[in-house]
Amino acid sequence: MEATRLRLGSVLEWVFAAAFVAGVVLLISALLTELRTVRAVVPVSAGPAPAHETPAAVPPGAVSVPMLHLGNGREVRLGDRLSDVAVRLGSASRAAVEAFERTATHEDLTRFYEYAGTNFVLVFETLERNAEPRVAAIYLR
Repeated sequence: MEATRLRLGSVLEWVFAAAFVAGVVLLISALLTELRTVRAVVPVSAGPAPAHETPAAVPPGAVSVPMLHLGNGREVRLGDRLSDVAVRLGSASRAAVEAFERTATHEDLTRFYEYAGTNFVLVFETLERNAEPRVAAIYLR
């Protein structure tokens, strides 16, 4: 009787040990799966940038950029107002040439600038009748 009890006891010990090992393996697997998956902290609603037609005044070979760093903490970004750009660039910049285009939906003002040795083109767009023009495109020459 003693031998049967010992065999049954050791079988139970092995079953509990196997269950424990299986539980540890499942826990580690769940943790690794959790670490591998990436969840968005903020939902991203990215889409293609609105296409802006290149005005005829922009020279061929000019490269469109979303933001322009000019040094001394000065920069121009898409969406900046014309008055803000004029204040930011100040008298150190000069608008060499200006071109104006009017379409059925908006008006474009294209200005060519030189600031600290950098030549660039800003396209300002007015979508509403009395609204201040905003930077719609930035081109480096």
